[in-house]
Order: sequence, then structure tokens, then C-alpha cells
Amino acid sequence: MATIKDVAALAGISYTTVSHVVNKTRPVSEEVRVKVEAAIKTLDYVPSAVARSLKAKTTATIGLLVPNSLNPYFAELARGIEDYCERNGYCVILCNSDDNPEKQRSYLRVLLEKRIDGLIVASAGGDAGLAEGLAGVRTPMVIVDRGLEGVNADLVRIDHEYGAYLATRHLLELGHRDIATIGGPASTSVAQMRLAGYCHALKEAGVEVPRERMLESDFTSTGGYSAAAILLEKNPPSAIFAGNDMIGIGVLRAAAERNIRVPSELSVIGFDDIQMSRYVYPALTTVGQSILQLGEMAAGVLLRRIATPDMATDQRIVTPSIVLRESTAPLAGVFDHFR
Repeated sequence: MATIKDVAALAGISYTTVSHVVNKTRPVSEEVRVKVEAAIKTLDYVPSAVARSLKAKTTATIGLLVPNSLNPYFAELARGIEDYCERNGYCVILCNSDDNPEKQRSYLRVLLEKRIDGLIVASAGGDAGLAEGLAGVRTPMVIVDRGLEGVNADLVRIDHEYGAYLATRHLLELGHRDIATIGGPASTSVAQMRLAGYCHALKEAGVEVPRERMLESDFTSTGGYSAAAILLEKNPPSAIFAGNDMIGIGVLRAAAERNIRVPSELSVIGFDDIQMSRYVYPALTTVGQSILQLGEMAAGVLLRRIATPDMATDQRIVTPSIVLRESTAPLAGVFDHFR
């Protein structure tokens, strides 16, 4: 691999002058610039980003740690972050932890070793070790989606509890009273907050739901499908609040296999508003906010933190709203007297 000294030798000038041409740190004559560029092309020289970053004390690189890149939510979130960073001259290194706390900590170490300018973390949840590791990090940082107790960093997330409250209240307003829920892993703060919002709406309406109507799963279509198979086997509920859209898509599949019509026999509502939820059949009613915009917001907060390290900690709690589609409907017979 060619070095800057090889370029200098071929161009017949000092390597310091080559450095000025490459990094645009000092004006040079047009003749010198042409010689350097010709030598670079001939040798296929690639400047060392490491050397440049050591001199400039910046890498123009952001680290992004997500728990599951197969989940469309995190794919859309990453796209929003990447788009914003690219427009502002930053590259993004994406690391996927597969919901594995050990892998999460390993990637964190790798990112910090690369001298990234900033870090965005979407936690896998339930990992005190990650919180301890992040607590001592001096790199500018933003936590997205799932807060980490004990970590003093900027936070950007949806109001999970209020969103679940809205989703459950939507089903209640349609006349449903037998409303089951399939949530994510109980060890995650997101699942806990969404379950709390569901229970709040039911309690407010004076509706008691048996514990067997509250199932724990994971945030995947497979998890939603398996849990729904249990709920729909005998005495199915009239409605299901799915802890995220992927769970909701699994519920739709389980209902279709049992010839349970959605929404006339079963209403289903999800959470997140991933793009896929618009194209399943029937299109999934959900709760959410633009995930791309959430990613851009997180990136914007991080770049401001990089530019102003001493500013007060910023917490952005985004208020979600109902996205009404085709998978929810009034309970059969409830509103017949209005017709």
C-alpha cells in the first residue's frame, strides 16, 4: 500500500507539501497540486484517516449501537440518523448487538477505540453492565428508545406509556372490553412502560382484565404469532394490543390461520408505525411517530452535544398519536342502535 512519502517521491516534492494538498491545510500552486493529484492517482494512494484524525482531533465519525438490525424499527431509526449525519459531514458506524448484552459491551469498546466523535445507543435493555460501561464514557452520547438508569446522557424517545394508553383507549372507545395484550420482554423498560399504559387505560375505564390476557413475548413477529396462538385457541378476546408492530403482524398471521376475521371478529393495534405496518393485510392500526424523524432528532441532539459539550442534558420525549388503518373496528353490535 502506497504511503504519503511514496506520493512525495513520485511527485518530486516534500511529503509535507503533499499533506497540505491532501488535507487542504495550506494553499499550494496549481502546478504542485496537479503533480500531487497525478501521483495519488498513479499509486492509488488512500490517505490515512487515523493519522488525519490524530492531527485534527476529530474523526467526523458517529458510532451507532442498535439491539436488533432485523427489527424494521431500528432499521428505520438508523436510516434517519445516517441521513442527518451525512448531510452534516459525518459518517456512521453501525453495530448490531442481536439483543446480546455481551456483544453490546464488546461493540461499545470497539467504537470507543476508534475515537468516534459521538455515540448513539439504542439499548438491548436489562443490562446493568452496559449502564456501568457507559457511565464512565466521556464521548458525547445520546440514548435512544430505551433509557438507561444511572447514565447521565441526552435522551430521545417516544412516550411509551402514553402511547400504550392511547392504543388501549382507542379499543375501549370502539366498545371492546375483553382486550388482551402481548408485550415485549418484561426485563425491558419499554415493555414495562407499555404495559403500564395499557393497565392505566383499563383501570380508568373500570375494566378488569384477567392476568392470563397479558402475555409476555419478544418484539418479533414470531413472538407475536406464538403468543396469539395461545390467546386465540379458546375463548379469544375481541381485541389485542400488540407491544409493537412486529408482534401485531404475527397476531394477524395467527388470526388468519384460524379464520378469525380482522377487524370484524378481532381488532388488533400495534405500536411504532413501521413502514411494513402499512402494507400487511389488513393494514395495521398503530401508535407512533415518524421513526425517521426520531432518528434525525437523535442525531441532531448528538451533533449539538459535540459542538457544545457543556450544555445542559437534553431530554426529548416525543408524543405519539393513533395512526388509524384497517385492523380495528367497533365491537360487533355495540353501535348498531346508531344505524
